[in-house]
Amino acid sequence: MIPSDISQGTLAPRPSGPALAPAAAPDRTDPLWQAAQALETGFLSELLRLSDPGAPDTGFGGGAGEEQFRSFLFQAQAERMVEAGGIGLAERLYAGLSRAAR
Repeated sequence: MIPSDISQGTLAPRPSGPALAPAAAPDRTDPLWQAAQALETGFLSELLRLSDPGAPDTGFGGGAGEEQFRSFLFQAQAERMVEAGGIGLAERLYAGLSRAAR
């Protein structure tokens, strides 16, 4: 049985310190926003590459081309992930860099 204080979320850490104001929606044409998205895309692409166990050997063999073009697959997957909202890295980068630019 789950203790009631866990199921009610009372063990969740409470934020301390000043509350963060909600970030303003980034201007999608801002070069800083585009650079932040590009960095998140590169980061996710690299994560996908590092976490790839490799294609299973099906007996047909992908040849040298499969290995060479795998990075394009990871890049395309990362781009779709960022377009779908990503992991929030671009938003955090944009917020921090735009604050620093003021």
